[in-house]
Amino acid sequence: MPLPTGNTAWPPPYLGPALDAMHGWDSWWSGDPDRLEALYGGRSGGGPDPKRLAATMSGGVWGRISRWWWGTPTAAGERRTKLHVPIAGDLCGGSADLLFSEPPKFTVDDDTTQTRLDTLADDGMLATLQTAAEIGAALGGIYLRPVYDQDVADRAWIHAEHADRALPEFTWGRLSAVTFWRIVREEDGQVWRHLQRHERGRILHGLYQGTKDNLGRPVPLEDSSATEDYAPLVDAEGAMPTGYDGLDVVYIPNQTSRRWRCKPKLAEFGRSDLDGVEPLMDSLDETYSSWMRDIRLGKGRIIVPNAYLNSNGPGRGSSWNPDQEAYAGLEMLVRQDVNQQLTVAQFQIRVQEHRDTAEDLVNQILRSAGYSGQTFGIGGDVAVTATEVTARERRSMTTRGKKILRWRPALAQLVEALLAVDQYAFGGGTKPQRPTVEFEDSVQEDPLSLANTTDVLRRAQAASTDTLVRMAHPEWDDTQVAAEVALIQQENGTGVPDPFQTGEMP
Repeated sequence: MPLPTGNTAWPPPYLGPALDAMHGWDSWWSGDPDRLEALYGGRSGGGPDPKRLAATMSGGVWGRISRWWWGTPTAAGERRTKLHVPIAGDLCGGSADLLFSEPPKFTVDDDTTQTRLDTLADDGMLATLQTAAEIGAALGGIYLRPVYDQDVADRAWIHAEHADRALPEFTWGRLSAVTFWRIVREEDGQVWRHLQRHERGRILHGLYQGTKDNLGRPVPLEDSSATEDYAPLVDAEGAMPTGYDGLDVVYIPNQTSRRWRCKPKLAEFGRSDLDGVEPLMDSLDETYSSWMRDIRLGKGRIIVPNAYLNSNGPGRGSSWNPDQEAYAGLEMLVRQDVNQQLTVAQFQIRVQEHRDTAEDLVNQILRSAGYSGQTFGIGGDVAVTATEVTARERRSMTTRGKKILRWRPALAQLVEALLAVDQYAFGGGTKPQRPTVEFEDSVQEDPLSLANTTDVLRRAQAASTDTLVRMAHPEWDDTQVAAEVALIQQENGTGVPDPFQTGEMP
């Protein structure tokens, strides 16, 4: 299927609901208060927009948005005092940490290929996967593909494409093709977009000159410095081979979609960890802002006439009170009874009420997103065993397990494509094949606890030396385990040869 012929709405209108949702999740994830105000319609300084106010009164879309705390405009003449709690960033970062706190293990049968794969996996792959997992948790999914540039590196590597710049096509729930776009130039209302359509075995490149909402007409790749390097590499259709027979892109949905299940073209889109908890995050920001407002209002003030604080008059000099920051002057007549004109104002700071509300909101946000409070440091930092940690973080571990079910097959296909592209671009005699992917435990057992467990099993004669070594060192391969077993048997004097193996009878 070729690239678009041009003069069409872009992005395609049917993507609108998904892109709008991703824009909202991205605003929360970014932690930028200005973006949140722009998202929900709150305007600083100038009061409400008349059009927005009319829509609010008529009960339209803005009427629903105005119920958000971030949609409440700041009154004219007042500074913005809204406080944002970046819990969305904590959620998405925590999700990535659960998945990739330890690098996954890739194993293939061929030794030459395994050596090359180890080299590719060490070249920043873990950092890319961690970043991709966080972006996917925020936007609902992530696209990963192998790339190479012989002028930059002597090997291929993994690159992440964001879901809000992708036009995917699915066949029976599997990604069959995808078009990525990026804006490479904007000038005088004109927008130049670079489109990359990934199909089985090839990538089609196209450059389009249009407007903000229209793709416009196709123009030569040489018209932009961002795409001119592709011009000599593509054929008459604008395509270039990838070096991999299958589709060189994988899509990893964060979680199963809820809101678009009845929309065929959006049903396979993933769901963000932030989906459905936006009102709770909005309320959390309101709670903390109210708490800070109490602190501001709780500053003690002594209200006195201005005459007590100003100059003593011409020729009489001036006086200064070092505690003047506690006084607030008002224009009033000075009376003989000074005590009646000193008014102390001290508002109550509702610390406990705000703390309880904020803690309950945070716990509800974490539960709704599928995580345990212990994962994010709620519940104390007392040292416990790995078993106890897993029990306390059961909900988080369940969510991690569900995400691994989507990441494992996608990573296997991605690494196969990476090996194929690397072989195509750099050679080396490797045999591209789909690896076995193993995710390491995100919670490591305490060494002392492991030692006690293995010691009890050894004294009970309930496990062999080989099994005990594997328990104590789960990251070791068979060769390392065999060498350690031989050393232990040699030190203990138990390394007696098997007579049936040597042919000698006692």
